[in-house]
Amino acid sequence: MLPGPMETTSSPHVTPAPRIQRGWRLFVFYSSALALTGVVSLMFADLLWRSGWSASRTVLLILFIVLFFLISLGCMHGLYGFVLLTFGTRQRLTHLKDYHDQPIAVSTAIIFPIYNEDVVRAYAGLRATFESLKKTGQIENFDFFILSDSTNPDKWIEEERRWFDLIRELDALGKIYYRRRLNNEGRKSGNVRDFLNAWGRRYRYFLVCDADSVMHGQTLVDLAKLMEAHPGVGLIQTVPALVNAESLFGRMQQFANRLYAPVFIAGLNYWALDVGNYWGHNAIIRTEPFMQFCDLPRLPGRRPLGGQILSHDFVEAALLVRENWEAWFAYDLEGSYEEAPQAMIENAQRDRRWCQGNLQHSLVLFAKGLRGVSRLHLLLGIFGYLAGPLWLAFLLTFDWIRWYHKYTGLSDLPLVRAHVIHLSGRAHALLIFAICMAVLMLPKFLSLIDLARNPSRRRAFGGLARASAGVVGETIFSTLHAPLQMLWHTRFVIINLLGGGVGWSPQRRAADGTTWWYAVQRHWGHTMIGLIWGVFMWRLETELFWWFTPVLAGMAFSIPLSVFTSRRQLGARARALGLFLTPEEIAPPPELISLRAQLKIHELTGDAIPGFAHAGIAEAVLDPYVNAIHVSLLREKQLNPAYAEQFSQLGVGTETVRVLGEKLLAEGPQKLTPDERSLVLADQRVMVWLHQQAWLRAGETLAPWWRASIQNFSREQF
Repeated sequence: MLPGPMETTSSPHVTPAPRIQRGWRLFVFYSSALALTGVVSLMFADLLWRSGWSASRTVLLILFIVLFFLISLGCMHGLYGFVLLTFGTRQRLTHLKDYHDQPIAVSTAIIFPIYNEDVVRAYAGLRATFESLKKTGQIENFDFFILSDSTNPDKWIEEERRWFDLIRELDALGKIYYRRRLNNEGRKSGNVRDFLNAWGRRYRYFLVCDADSVMHGQTLVDLAKLMEAHPGVGLIQTVPALVNAESLFGRMQQFANRLYAPVFIAGLNYWALDVGNYWGHNAIIRTEPFMQFCDLPRLPGRRPLGGQILSHDFVEAALLVRENWEAWFAYDLEGSYEEAPQAMIENAQRDRRWCQGNLQHSLVLFAKGLRGVSRLHLLLGIFGYLAGPLWLAFLLTFDWIRWYHKYTGLSDLPLVRAHVIHLSGRAHALLIFAICMAVLMLPKFLSLIDLARNPSRRRAFGGLARASAGVVGETIFSTLHAPLQMLWHTRFVIINLLGGGVGWSPQRRAADGTTWWYAVQRHWGHTMIGLIWGVFMWRLETELFWWFTPVLAGMAFSIPLSVFTSRRQLGARARALGLFLTPEEIAPPPELISLRAQLKIHELTGDAIPGFAHAGIAEAVLDPYVNAIHVSLLREKQLNPAYAEQFSQLGVGTETVRVLGEKLLAEGPQKLTPDERSLVLADQRVMVWLHQQAWLRAGETLAPWWRASIQNFSREQF
């Protein structure tokens, strides 16, 4: 069934043409951003000269230059992307060579790394992807792997039970595999590395999905064909579309992703070409060079910046490119989907993990041998989080200048006009403000123009009028949300620089809505900052206060903003009004229909592990069906030398685990530590013995917890 070991490829075929084009495109693209930044910065410096120069004005100018250059890059991505989408380009991976008739000669592994996730949702996405792939007639060329790093025993047992149900219902024995690691070393990247060490050489390619990923079957086939057609390509990253959002916040984020992303990613591909990036999921990778070159080093120094690399994806792409393997964005391939946080707080929690990972890239930035374009990807990722504290520093520096000017009694220099722009001071400031707003808004405006010129795409967003209203609504929300992100990112950066890190927790993916008390706990600081800052600005200069209103309002009203935008009801109301519609909402693809149907079936049947404490242990011990599945998987794991060695390294023998099992029966699982419970669940002999003893022993010899669990199990079965 499985293919033999893949061929070894020591050096890919690299064509010089893309390199020449990329060098020219890099020069043109970044020169455009620099030129725009230079002109506007000169105008801003001229404005500062009106009241004399000082050290604080020097700081303000430097901050302005950096921040404006960052928004100029965003503007250029939108502008160049719009031009490419309008006039077309041959410099796309899907157009470099015809791949549609390319046969698939080897198997591809599709892996789903999971960590204490919602098992029902993760497996429903895998099922939808599997069924879609089966319709293409190419299912024999793909194998699916569930790679569990779950530490929660309830999740562990549920994953195993639902995996067996899944392969039975889909007749997918030998096509969908389940594997759980004994330890979580290296987190997600370590999980993938562990899989590759055990299974990687059976597959020429592997495709990484996330726990919430869903992919169209033909897209999977196209990715494999593209890899076959381009032997020098090491990685192809799709552009996942955000789907299934229900809250108002989620639907606005989803709308912005679907409407703005095409022009942005086309602009990114303009200068990146074959030196693209990797976003960690929904991407296909050539196995052999990844295994050979992408073993991540541990960074020097202490955590959080030292140690294990969290944002592994950027670095892995850079390591592939360093060895002359190409990495492309397949931005014109549809059928790649993912989900996103449904509330502002959950979105910030995810940002905190990414912030730490991206800041670690500062230690990778000057690594020997990296290509210049890869360093640009890393640098842009770093500044994605440094922009927040830089913006805050800009605002505080500006306020300091105004306060110092007012309360020291210094008079303005007698300059009626500036040196370059011969306008009044008010008109001069308004001109710079208008330019900044135009640079920020131009990509959104170009996205609407791109939508207007494409009738089918226009209909997919509910029409131009509704899409335009959605852009207005999303822009208003983004204006209020941006100051909160500024404060969050500033806090995250400071915490990381002071040595504070983040834990590893599963992402909250449900749209349950933020409670008022939870919002108060998370946003009281933002509210106080907004109110105090607002009073300061009002007392400082009333006219200036009104210019700061958008920034202050986002902070002052952060609590209701967070609560209301997390509500499903408001999201549904917006959809009923035709706001923030996306193509997947108007015409859902079969994969998403299947996903929602499976989730609905689960909701109606209520098929789940009982909701009492340690229910997974009870099910694994008492239920003969679940116990047999669990023990069979443990036995298979023991046959693998790599896993057997891992278990032996724990230094715990079966007799020791038997003692823990006896304690489990006599005192209940609450008397064991989490590590001890995991040891018991990981020993096949003890699990067989526990199943027998739980049913054979007299009730009075068992802990009360077991007697209640047996009674509950018997009631459910009979």
